[in-house]
Amino acid sequence: MSRKAIRFVHLAGTVWFMLCVGYVLILALHQAGVRWWVLFSLSGHGALIGFILISLYLFAIFRGVSGSQIHHIEHPLTSTDYYTVFYVTAPFLGGLAGCLGMIGVCTLVHRFLLGVAMGTLGATFLVWVIVDPVAGVLEAVLSGAARRHRSQRFAEVKAQREKEQEEREHLLADILEKEALRREQWAELLEPHAERLAELLTTERIDFEDAELQATDIGASAWQIGGLGCMRQLQEMTIELCRQQGGDGGLIDYISVWWDGIGNWRNPPIHRQLAR
Repeated sequence: MSRKAIRFVHLAGTVWFMLCVGYVLILALHQAGVRWWVLFSLSGHGALIGFILISLYLFAIFRGVSGSQIHHIEHPLTSTDYYTVFYVTAPFLGGLAGCLGMIGVCTLVHRFLLGVAMGTLGATFLVWVIVDPVAGVLEAVLSGAARRHRSQRFAEVKAQREKEQEEREHLLADILEKEALRREQWAELLEPHAERLAELLTTERIDFEDAELQATDIGASAWQIGGLGCMRQLQEMTIELCRQQGGDGGLIDYISVWWDGIGNWRNPPIHRQLAR
């Protein structure tokens, strides 16, 4: 059977299994004396819960059918087409067995349907919950080739992850090294500009309009050299020079105001308030 056919059969089998579960549940509640209007109210919530469970289950199963057992060496039995067909048709086989078992035994329709439903539930539970996990464990334990192949595959996966991690670390180190080199190059170019900006910030005898024009030209030059990152480095260098010159007390960072609108530079609101 093709993968598409297997998925379709498995979907149909799961729907049939859920219908049988719902039938058994409703019949049990009805026999217990629960009224039909209560059953219908419960069935609405039950249908939603059942839909969610079926969706999650089918997602997991479709992933399994599509590729979880592609290693035939590790799964010599459960990866075969015969076992896969047996697995996905288990609900129908159980229903057929229940149907054959009830022929000639009971003539009541509801008891006949109950027998079919119980056969479906029993066979599905036996195959999906007991037989399949046990078969997987036996494959892993009894087959030496499967154990060796699994160990080798895990080792290869681990080695691949370590290689990818090393590549990421090398890439990050290379980026940091280039960034440090670029900042050093910028520092040499920006040193005169930083000294001039520090002078504009610390001097008391200055024409603010002329200072703004000079600072704007310096900011535009920094933007042309290296964009926003270069402008930030120039601002940091300027503030550091001001502190070294004893301008810590009462120092206002007018640079953020002067450079507002140059490239991607935006003045934070707090600096706008200080400038006012």
